[in-house]
Amino acid sequence: MSSRTEHDLLGDETLPDSAWYGIQTLRALRNFNITGIPINHFQDLINTLTMVKQASAEANHEFGLLNSKKNDAIRQACMRIREGELHNQFVVDLIQGGAGQSTNMNANEVIANLALTIMGHEKGEYQYLHPNNDINMSQSSYDAYPTAARLAVVLSTQTLSHALRSIKSSFEKKAEEFSGIFKVGTTSTQDHTPAILGESFLAFAQMLEDEILHIEKACIQLSKVNLGATVNISSMSEHKSYSARVISHLARISSLPVTFSSQPMEPDADIKALLAISEIQKHLAVKLSSICNDLCLLSSNQRNGFNEINLPAAQAGSSITSDTTTAVIPEAVNQTAFQVMGHSLTVCIAAQAGNLQHNAMEPVIIYNILNSMKMLSSAIYMLDHRCIRGVTANNPDMMTAQLPHCHLPTAEQALKDKLLDATSLSRFTSPAVIPSMKTAV
Repeated sequence: MSSRTEHDLLGDETLPDSAWYGIQTLRALRNFNITGIPINHFQDLINTLTMVKQASAEANHEFGLLNSKKNDAIRQACMRIREGELHNQFVVDLIQGGAGQSTNMNANEVIANLALTIMGHEKGEYQYLHPNNDINMSQSSYDAYPTAARLAVVLSTQTLSHALRSIKSSFEKKAEEFSGIFKVGTTSTQDHTPAILGESFLAFAQMLEDEILHIEKACIQLSKVNLGATVNISSMSEHKSYSARVISHLARISSLPVTFSSQPMEPDADIKALLAISEIQKHLAVKLSSICNDLCLLSSNQRNGFNEINLPAAQAGSSITSDTTTAVIPEAVNQTAFQVMGHSLTVCIAAQAGNLQHNAMEPVIIYNILNSMKMLSSAIYMLDHRCIRGVTANNPDMMTAQLPHCHLPTAEQALKDKLLDATSLSRFTSPAVIPSMKTAV
């Protein structure tokens, strides 16, 4: 196998010529074998890293710091990676020391080597285009990495928001479908005043709608980045307008509402926007868990349970009693929710561990937020398509037109005595009205 030798501060290392990354990535591979989850597990992060590098190259070219040949090669390399090339070369573990330096250098080296081949050179011929001097020009790991990480979170919310809107719509359709179905209301797991089954599903939809709005607000804060700034000085570039230009290019390339933070050190030191999105994930997890708990109760069997709804049979419920099914989809969502709550606690602990102008724990924060985003999106899609859309009501003919005229005290007594059915309900008519589902909506 052919190989090449690269050099850094610590000395020389041999890399296989098949590697598009370089010596610093190789050292990170040896140092950080922690989660087994590399950067390429999160394609949004790869894409935003290339967006940052392309925007920086274009700004540097504008100011005469990077010649046209290098700029064109970097731009082409970044675009090709976003189209899916060389994602398997982003190999560094997400959890790492150095506040994301290894992730930043993995991106610099892959982009540099791809750009070198575009220019007609061999990988590793850094005298023509250098990972640090050219790809990382006017940047540091303290602005390039936090910017890419925040924008990766923003991109990942798009999948989550789409899943939330979809399941919200499914709940609303079920609310309409069950709008004429009378049921026993429940408080503290005890029978209470009569209720309408559809109202429960409408409540589920409204719970999730709030989280969609919270995510949208959080993304505005996450889009305030510090690209063009470093830890202790206001700008890495001698050109004072560099930050404005690089942010302008980044907004165009990413199609995101990116702005420069009014406090350039804040995105790295304070990370309040990351804390906010993590809290939203936790709140969403709590709500999903609550919804799934209710679904399990409402679908519990007719002999000793609520038996108000039927969940779609996903698989046999037991290796012993093969004639039964269990609520495996809600149970899986519950476990996802528990994991996300744990991720949020990790983010909170890591957030307070930052020192002075810098939080070196940002990699574990990003790892947990992106993991939660992926898990929540998948769990919500599963719950929507494998469960909610197939939910049916038990005794759907129980009542329809008579409900608006049902005499409340008499109906309550009938429910208490378990006497109310489609026949007996018609006797309980009076001007005393229980609001219909449509009125409630």
